[in-house]
Amino acid sequence: MGDLVGVAVSGLLNYVPHKEFERIIALRVSAVKKTELFASLCRINTLYMIACAGSGHIGSSFSSMDIMCWLQLNELRTAAPNDLMSPNDIFFSSKGHDAPGLYNTWIGLGNLDFDLIHQLRRINGLPGHPDVSTPNVVTNTGSLGMGVSKAKGMIFANRLQKKTGNVFVLTGDGELQEGQFWESLISAANHKLHELTVIIDHNKLQSDTLLSRVSDLGDLEAKLAAFGWHVSRCDGNDLEAFSSALTATKGVIDRPKVIIADTIKGKGVSFMEHTSIDSDIEFYKFHSGAPTDDAYVKAAQELIDAANAKLTAVQARELELETVNRPFAAQPENPQRLIQAYSKALLEEARKNPKIVALDADLILDTGLIPFQKEFPDRFIECGIAEQDMVSQAGGMALQGLLPIVHSFACFLSSRPNEQIYNNATEQKKIIYVGSLAGIVPGGPGHSHQAVRDISALGAMPGLILMEPCCEVEVGMLLNWAIHQNTSSSYLRLISLPWVLPYALPVSYKPELGKGVALTKGEDIVIITYGLVMLSVAVQAAQILKAEHGISAKVINLPWLNQVNAVWLASELGTIKHCFAIDNHYRVGGQGDRIADAMLAIGIKSCSLHRIALERIPACGTNIEILESHGFDAAHIIEAIHSDLAKQS
Repeated sequence: MGDLVGVAVSGLLNYVPHKEFERIIALRVSAVKKTELFASLCRINTLYMIACAGSGHIGSSFSSMDIMCWLQLNELRTAAPNDLMSPNDIFFSSKGHDAPGLYNTWIGLGNLDFDLIHQLRRINGLPGHPDVSTPNVVTNTGSLGMGVSKAKGMIFANRLQKKTGNVFVLTGDGELQEGQFWESLISAANHKLHELTVIIDHNKLQSDTLLSRVSDLGDLEAKLAAFGWHVSRCDGNDLEAFSSALTATKGVIDRPKVIIADTIKGKGVSFMEHTSIDSDIEFYKFHSGAPTDDAYVKAAQELIDAANAKLTAVQARELELETVNRPFAAQPENPQRLIQAYSKALLEEARKNPKIVALDADLILDTGLIPFQKEFPDRFIECGIAEQDMVSQAGGMALQGLLPIVHSFACFLSSRPNEQIYNNATEQKKIIYVGSLAGIVPGGPGHSHQAVRDISALGAMPGLILMEPCCEVEVGMLLNWAIHQNTSSSYLRLISLPWVLPYALPVSYKPELGKGVALTKGEDIVIITYGLVMLSVAVQAAQILKAEHGISAKVINLPWLNQVNAVWLASELGTIKHCFAIDNHYRVGGQGDRIADAMLAIGIKSCSLHRIALERIPACGTNIEILESHGFDAAHIIEAIHSDLAKQS
């Protein structure tokens, strides 16, 4: 590390050390100028944090930064421990995406260990979305729409326990597409929850595009007022305006309050600000992900120059920055990319079948639907952040003779519209659900986005067949099976990571319901799993077991997650006495349960079933860290196999 003043250099990352925050806080300037300076430093460090982590959300962090800094520096009252008489205010962001920005406000104030600036999305560091295990975090966020409801619960608890204090909740405007947000408004007004102030970060963009292109909010002030709330509006990136709006709400003591804070996504970096882009934005590229080297250098220099200009204006010296080398992100050679394979397979099927319609929940890039949208714009429905509405729309389409294919992250698609999926299932019409970002990795976003309960959430749906491909070729095979062979509905579970495979499917392989295929030969034990991550680990473990331990393991790819053909299973097990089922999922409700059912159904008693599955809430970290932490790397799989074999001997 070294000191420099105001220079961004390619290959290096710049951050503001804590002593500079202390210097800013000690300046004798107005609250507005001090907060503007503080926010400028936080933006530099947020950009650093995301670049260092290799992922994160810049646009959302920057749009809300001024709001968060003003609240932290000037608004929140904090009571001493065990002091029940003094007001104790609560603030949290319901968005979740602005976690890097929020962390940096705490780090700058000294309320969070400064070294954590280097540990975003690392195990035992700062999770990708807020979690209560982190100091200052009062509720988990990242799953949208819950914030106002959580705040109401906190206020009801305070009233019951005779505690005082206000609750400030920051929401995103895309979040307003979630039904729970609107549900939560009614009782807040009925109970006159004047302690509650909701601030809407109204930056006009959701994950992919403009709100107005998806679900135009219309006259938002009138809508919120109609629910009985006190409504005000201001420029959320103008601290004079925002502080005045906050002050004006303090006299309101008979109803909850909401401030519509008009902001700019990416505020502070000219080429990241959405207002610098075509007004009809089709795809905003700074929503998530780390900046490229060139983009980082340009953005960092702009932020540094802006901070130094503010310091000069108050006759203070310029910033002294610390630098580190940007971590090298090794790119895998010739990895399998399932989302791209799915995108290609979907187009091929849609060209042949005009009844195929694709629905998306504000994740058009992540779900691979951009090519489909471009080729079939009339058959693409962008539903926004409203999974229940999306799934029920699909149900209506199916009833009218279309073949809807529904897309979102697996963590949301399996849970939020679960009742709607069940309702569709009871109508016995064909729908295909495609859940991406499945499984325990990537680990960076944290447990709100790690889909490790979707098999159990969907496995009992009548007629719904769950499947997960292990490679690009099997993606097309399973989609083809779902469209042409399956007479009922399907759920296709996709891992979004590029992954290098140590195996290949046999050339003659074709999917058969409930049956798998051996990827390695073995006579001592059988390992059954699915998906490219767990199958890769299983094959690696089998190679080591054979070479170093003299144990030959047959590794079987079983892509069917809730269907196991018992006769096939008995044939594959033969005289082998130990079967190991590995689940990229919590133990309860995973594929291992279905294997156990099949063994019981056919009366297999000579072979013992051993389960390797997720046993606790998944941690946040790099992919390698997460697999090792939860026992899903080859070394831990081998250790678990040896342990279970020893118990049986």
